[in-house]
Amino acid sequence: MRFQDLVTVFERLEATTKRLEMFEILAELFRQTTPDEIAPIIYMSQGSLLPAFHGLELGMSEKLLTRALAQAAQRVPEDVLAHFKGTGDLGTTAEALLAGRAGAGLTVARVYDELLRIARTSGEGSVEKKLRNLADLLSLASPIEAKYIARFVLGRLRLGVGDATVLEAMALAKLGSREFKPDLERAYNLCSDLGHIGEVASKGGREAIAKIAAQVGYPIRMALSERVPGPEEIIAKIGRCAVEPKLDGFRCQIHKDGERIEIFSRNLERTTPMFPDLVEAVKRQMRAREIIFEGEAVAFDEGTGELLPFQTTIQRKRKHGVEDYAKEFPLKLFGFDLLYVDGEDWTPRPYRERRAELVARIAKDTVIEPAEMEETDNAARLRVIFESAVTRGLEGIMAKRPDSPYTAGARNFNWIKLKRSYKGELSDTVDLCLVGYFRGGGKRARFGIGAVLAAAYDPASDSFKTVSRIGTGFSDEEWVQLRERLDKVAIGHKPARVDSKMEPDVWVQPTYVVTVAADEITRSPLHTCGADAEGVGYALRFPRVQGFLRTDKNPEDANTVQDIIALYEQQRRVKLE
Repeated sequence: MRFQDLVTVFERLEATTKRLEMFEILAELFRQTTPDEIAPIIYMSQGSLLPAFHGLELGMSEKLLTRALAQAAQRVPEDVLAHFKGTGDLGTTAEALLAGRAGAGLTVARVYDELLRIARTSGEGSVEKKLRNLADLLSLASPIEAKYIARFVLGRLRLGVGDATVLEAMALAKLGSREFKPDLERAYNLCSDLGHIGEVASKGGREAIAKIAAQVGYPIRMALSERVPGPEEIIAKIGRCAVEPKLDGFRCQIHKDGERIEIFSRNLERTTPMFPDLVEAVKRQMRAREIIFEGEAVAFDEGTGELLPFQTTIQRKRKHGVEDYAKEFPLKLFGFDLLYVDGEDWTPRPYRERRAELVARIAKDTVIEPAEMEETDNAARLRVIFESAVTRGLEGIMAKRPDSPYTAGARNFNWIKLKRSYKGELSDTVDLCLVGYFRGGGKRARFGIGAVLAAAYDPASDSFKTVSRIGTGFSDEEWVQLRERLDKVAIGHKPARVDSKMEPDVWVQPTYVVTVAADEITRSPLHTCGADAEGVGYALRFPRVQGFLRTDKNPEDANTVQDIIALYEQQRRVKLE
């Protein structure tokens, strides 16, 4: 496929404000792709070269792109900067400075391979090599191709293409019907690689997709929990349950293939280099040639054995000074689930069996140990376990159905969390995705931002539905940082995957998640979250952000519309009592 044809599709995707139209554009695109090019096209349409778990970044700054563009356009960098100052977008700057050029007939494969080569360039002199290769690529591009290459290398493609929409479009284009989307979802939940799914579907259809299984090195999309207000509701919902403490650390998925160890975060990013102590512990303690298991990593005091708060543990998540921080803040890893071992997928097996096998696979040592667990069918005992966890400074508990499989990528009542802040009212927090911001006035006028528009995720429609306008919780410094980040994903119209009645001053592609506290949830005609036939939705009353941005969460990890409705119903029940 010609790259010119692909960026023409990108133009259409960027312009649309409708999720259905985005789906139709993608389905049309996928019909035209060959098996060899569908993976690069899927990756590039989502602004990446490979899935996040490969940990590959282009590492291209505005300054470096400015120099490359100057070389390609045969201008001085000052000319590029002057134009950029007027547009605020190096993509449109590239398009303008290269106006009139026909381009060299670049193909998708050529552009993808060149960008991959640039991303993989490292070592001495790598910056100049990246600069030279990017300048060469831009010099071969037409104006519109240069526009999207520039945005791509900066991570600012702004198309807003979500995983669920890609899967739906792929089901129609490659399997013949949207009804086959669940087939693709099952495979995706086990391998987390949309490009691989597209290639397999293109070559072998449904039969080949059905053969995709768990594999070491490909992170499995993590199972998620539901919530209820108290121990009695847990027992009423699932009966006998296995209860684990809810620790406040990093959720990790560990992959071991012989001596090769990989660690993936909650949102499936490769974090292996950050945790050399865990890598060595896995080699030393795990009794398996191949294994995939999950656990919670928490910093602890070596002198007292006391677990340290999340604010301390978070300091281990860094790219520099890793060894020093590993010594200062050592980690314990509490294993709680087994997904795969020595060639066998364990996700269909009951939790009780997975847990027992995991315990048997952990050799006794100082770093990795099984998470505590107790089974009970008694609400009073469950409350004692919960209160004990809270007294120890833990977040709460996680209750699991003993006979349930590991449901990759799904949120259901197989797992139920009960946190110390749950009191039947909205004293717990919710995670919401930012979809826009308001300029603000008064003392915040100088920041150019005074409030944000936040939304819950609706998996059924792969869209974000607004639930709150939030203007409290960020410090002055954080408001400045927030605007800088949001401006990089800002677009000139409502994103196709956003459903909103409110009109912020600036729309942004759903990218960032924040944790929000509020006094309660109310019904509101101003928001679309859970809106009924009369257009009355749900809203947060007196919302305030806690912390800054949740960089460990993807937009789709935000609380769902159903979560908001469930919290509202719990709140109502407590008031009636």
